[in-house]
Amino acid sequence: MKNITIYTTNSCRYCVMLKNFLMDQKIPFKEVNLETNPALMQDLVRKTGQYGVPQTEINGQWVLGFDPNTIINLLNN
Repeated sequence: MKNITIYTTNSCRYCVMLKNFLMDQKIPFKEVNLETNPALMQDLVRKTGQYGVPQTEINGQWVLGFDPNTIINLLNN
């Protein structure tokens, strides 16, 4: 089983779309809301070099934005 963590904010519509997609596909995930702990955002930027959300980590590989095709490809490999 692959570990999926998504980094989100409350006001991000793409974050909502991503969560809905994962739930519709019955793919379990852990959500980290960056608005509840802004220090995590700096850690995320250091790891990925990106400020945007959603960001998805799948077993150490990163997907920026709402990109269901890449997510499914990573899960299938």
